[in-house]
Amino acid sequence: MTSSVPVSRPRQVCVLGSAEPGSPAFELAAAAGELLARLGITLISGCGSPATWVAAERALAVGGVVVSIVPSDDIGLKNWPCSVLIPCGMGDARNLLMALTGDACLVIGGRAGTISEVCLAWLHHRPLLPLTGCGGWSDQLEKNPPDERRNSPILPWDSIEALEDQLRALRLTNDQTA
Repeated sequence: MTSSVPVSRPRQVCVLGSAEPGSPAFELAAAAGELLARLGITLISGCGSPATWVAAERALAVGGVVVSIVPSDDIGLKNWPCSVLIPCGMGDARNLLMALTGDACLVIGGRAGTISEVCLAWLHHRPLLPLTGCGGWSDQLEKNPPDERRNSPILPWDSIEALEDQLRALRLTNDQTA
């Protein structure tokens, strides 16, 4: 008879959204990538926008793990910031994979593709961590969730310290004292 030992896996946070270089949201995206890596959280991204790309680059630079799910079927992407590349060949349907892959979804700014990922994450009960004060869809999520169902928590942040507090509140860090 074998004993059943619980197996734990590293936590995963999906980084969604868009922000341009030089903007406060872009700088916070970079710092968020570093924070996730420092906390031992795997960063999931498509690296399709400057903000998600820089989050992945920064996580890798400090020794983090980055999984990138790209819409194309091209396994030969060069210089892509990731530890693992998943070319899904699904185009925008990839947004469902993005929504499902994270224990939570960090939302930075965002346009139409971001809100589709957010809605899918909401439907599948993934907590949302929207950056506030920097524009885009993430600014609106706390007061205007995808619908009335309250499927998952919406935990806004406006600084790296606030993001770390929210990650702890969700018990996604190794320090489970929250």
